[in-house]
Amino acid sequence: MPHLVILYTPNLEGKTDVTALCRKLADEMLVIRDEAGKQVFPTGGTRVLAYPAAHYAVADGKGDYGFMYLNVRMGSGRSDAVKKEAGDRLMVVLKEHVTPMFERELVGVTLQIDESPGQVYDGKHSTLHPLFNK
Repeated sequence: MPHLVILYTPNLEGKTDVTALCRKLADEMLVIRDEAGKQVFPTGGTRVLAYPAAHYAVADGKGDYGFMYLNVRMGSGRSDAVKKEAGDRLMVVLKEHVTPMFERELVGVTLQIDESPGQVYDGKHSTLHPLFNK
């Protein structure tokens, strides 16, 4: 279930390597552990997907401003401390990656974690989970 979706303004293409950012964030997700040492984001379910916005408007439109929104969806059951730790660690990876771009561009980034406590339906079909659950 852990999905990290990145929505960004297409003017950031060529200004930062979004594919590399996806891999860095996924790698960080895979090493985050809870208080009992259990993997917070299961390997077979971890996905980081990025999409440029087809249309956008940022701030007053007087500059070539960029924006990147990152949303992590995770299942319920993790402590607030674990959720905060995950957010803090992912934010470190994000900041590290975008620092060179921030030095020359006007860009905003937001990272949010959402928990899905009241799922009505959660169907899954995957050959990935068995690969990593051996």
